[in-house]
Amino acid sequence: MSNPLIINNKIARFNKVILVSGDKSLSIRWVLLSSLANGTSTAKNLLLSEDVLATIKAIKILGIKSKITKNKVKIFGKGFEGYKYKKNITINAENSGTLGRIILGLLINTKHPIKVIGDRSLSKRDFRRITDPLSKFGAKFKLTRGKNLPLTIFGSQKLRSIKYNEKKGSAQCKSSVIFGGMRANGMTIIKAKKSRNHTELLCNHLNLPITVKSKKNHDEIKINKVTTIQPLNYNIPSDISSSAFFIVLTALSNNSKLIIKNVNINPSRTGIITILKKMGVSIIFKNKKIYKGEKIADLNIKSPKSIKSINCPSKLNSGTIDEFLIIFLVAAKAKGVSYFRNLAELNQKESPRLKWAEKILSKMGIKTITTNDSIKIYGNPSLNIKKKILIKNYLKDHRVFMTSVIAALSFGGEWKINDKDSIKTSFPNFLQIINDLKKNDKEKKYN
Repeated sequence: MSNPLIINNKIARFNKVILVSGDKSLSIRWVLLSSLANGTSTAKNLLLSEDVLATIKAIKILGIKSKITKNKVKIFGKGFEGYKYKKNITINAENSGTLGRIILGLLINTKHPIKVIGDRSLSKRDFRRITDPLSKFGAKFKLTRGKNLPLTIFGSQKLRSIKYNEKKGSAQCKSSVIFGGMRANGMTIIKAKKSRNHTELLCNHLNLPITVKSKKNHDEIKINKVTTIQPLNYNIPSDISSSAFFIVLTALSNNSKLIIKNVNINPSRTGIITILKKMGVSIIFKNKKIYKGEKIADLNIKSPKSIKSINCPSKLNSGTIDEFLIIFLVAAKAKGVSYFRNLAELNQKESPRLKWAEKILSKMGIKTITTNDSIKIYGNPSLNIKKKILIKNYLKDHRVFMTSVIAALSFGGEWKINDKDSIKTSFPNFLQIINDLKKNDKEKKYN
């Protein structure tokens, strides 16, 4: 199998301060909005993962130049109507569902058909959830097998505003429709189940014609046509989804402490913090501030003496959807049975993650009861793995790989985890940070 990682020792106790990579959701949105700006936008700490680099390649195909140096990235925007829609364009979203779905909202006025492709994993995911609402604007789509990539988009020069009810809590779909509404005549109205709101905050910071009213169970978003976007200089805060792996590693390690600096604690993303606190993990926000609409803080984490099981409230799902795999590891060490439900959306990710949770926990010796949208985890506080475990054929889902690494370091055993390069899509320096935490260990480092 390709490029495996072998781990056969638990991590020793640690007391460290780290900085993780820039937020992927913000990085991709910054690139797309900056490509439409009138002038040059500059970002520091932009996540230079494969997903973000694929976004930069996509705007290059559309005629927008960029410059990447060691410390910053510049995008040379040509205005809101600055894309060059040449004939026979193909955009490769690679593994990025965020890019593949969001960019479609910006392409609905293309003068020539554009083909959008992706890797094997992305090509298995459902794109009708976004092409259906975008079609209402007046664009047309041709999809493989009726719902998959590759797809072809046929734009319209007479885009009309729409009303859209987003029921799944998908920030990707919501953002794509927001971008589509920016190109349409009239007011587009979205009733959206609550989900991460980075697009809305960036639009508000840029003074774009968008309003958001927060209701009890949804947001009402109104978008009018955009004519001009100002350049956006941005110091991208650290990604809480990337931080989650080290939060959990600390929670599962004996007598360990960790500070993660300058993390985006947007309330639509902090479900993992709420859940882990309910399970007994000490997480404190320090040095809180507001930056361009986003809440930022240092996270202080301390490993608990014991972990409590949880009957997880479903209202936390949308703000935690990318972190459930790693949270399930905490439940594996909890005293009692933990229950997580209404999680069908997990199987719409890079791999069927709910199924992978069942596989990983089963290999670890943890009993689970799983349905198509729920999982019960029977925790074992004294779990100590002493067998060989192989993780393979997971469609190179970066979160499956990283979750397996944290499991190996936390519970022991001899793990062989294939496709180490999968982390390049979202978190290229993941293993480097693991090595920083292991500096007191005498065992070999990982690369």
